[in-house]
Amino acid sequence: MNYRVIDKETYYRKGVYRHFTEDCKCSTSMTARIDVTELVAFSKKTDTKFYLNFLYLLSKTLNSRDDYKMDYLYRSDELICYDVIHPCHYVFHEDTETCTTVHSLYCEDYSTFYQNALADLEAAKKTRDYTFDGKKYPNWFDASYISWLSYDALHIELPDGYLYFPPIVNWGRYREENGRWMMPLTVRMNHAIADGYLVANVFRLLEREIQAFVRQPSTSTP
Repeated sequence: MNYRVIDKETYYRKGVYRHFTEDCKCSTSMTARIDVTELVAFSKKTDTKFYLNFLYLLSKTLNSRDDYKMDYLYRSDELICYDVIHPCHYVFHEDTETCTTVHSLYCEDYSTFYQNALADLEAAKKTRDYTFDGKKYPNWFDASYISWLSYDALHIELPDGYLYFPPIVNWGRYREENGRWMMPLTVRMNHAIADGYLVANVFRLLEREIQAFVRQPSTSTP
């Protein structure tokens, strides 16, 4: 785990950061539908899991900008930016109706990420434990698939005044709309480091990553 400390005096969001860490501590979230038609087709054509393909592209998107890799170290009052962030996702157990956390390392190479994340999922299916160690896994973002519903709105609340900076991302089942497969996606970030533009930009960048991924001839299947 590597990171650099951000100079809060020269930080390009200095004024916004001060306001939303001192005067009005809050988060901001958005829910919108993204077009995953071509990613669904790619997954079926290559006999790969849509879930893992999407998780890879989401991780790639969030690692593409420093704004999405920020964190706050309260003991030293430091604003930092990680070199890389990794997805913490989940396995749902039908028998107990509980989840097990899955930590997968992000790797820009698609095949490597896919195979490793698949192995992580299979290992998690064998346990019923729910553990999250923030000290052991500090540079992780939360990625949760709500498989039972193609929802229209979702809101994640954190305690007032708690400066939690890593992105929290949820998505639901995709459904057909006018001949396209549309999927609800919710992105939550702390307002101190992200405004409406930066949150909305996750959706825009993700759709671009999907289009580039399914169309590049060099995409190697696992």
